[in-house]
Amino acid sequence: MVSAQALSEADRRVVAMWAADCADRALGLFEAEDPEDDRPRDAIARTRSFGRGELGAAGEIRRRFVAGRAARSVTDPAAVAAARAAAQASGVAHMGAHALGAAAYAAKAAALTTPERPDAVDDEIRWQLQHMSAEARSALACLPLLGEDSAGPLGPGLLASGILGSIIRRLQADVAASERPAR
Repeated sequence: MVSAQALSEADRRVVAMWAADCADRALGLFEAEDPEDDRPRDAIARTRSFGRGELGAAGEIRRRFVAGRAARSVTDPAAVAAARAAAQASGVAHMGAHALGAAAYAAKAAALTTPERPDAVDDEIRWQLQHMSAEARSALACLPLLGEDSAGPLGPGLLASGILGSIIRRLQADVAASERPAR
């Protein structure tokens, strides 16, 4: 049985582009600490290539953990979050729900890099929502709410608690609100 968090391949390709854009916004935080490590940049580029249909899902599924390993090569929490955003984006080829993980880690990175700005997460979420295509919004609306399905990244794991969980809940609430029929 396929998880509801997977989405169709066509929908995964759509949300991959948005996830790559979200992760790309945090990439500089990783590269500032480790400019020689190109794993997160490569993961984002591959995610975009997957989104454009230039790469197959099977190959990308096999490579999805590469960028995550880059998080172990840095110590700054914002750089770690940026690497994890890239890793989540590369996971979209496997499960569409990883797009929300990419956005959440990118917003967390923004908050960590500017702790003096309590509105940094709000600003990043606002940007993410404004840059979400109607097709991506529609695809993400098909995902179960955080915590409702244990078979994937939206289950009871790292993405379900703390700031990451809070960000994903906000993104899902906005997507759900925009997908409701007008009265």
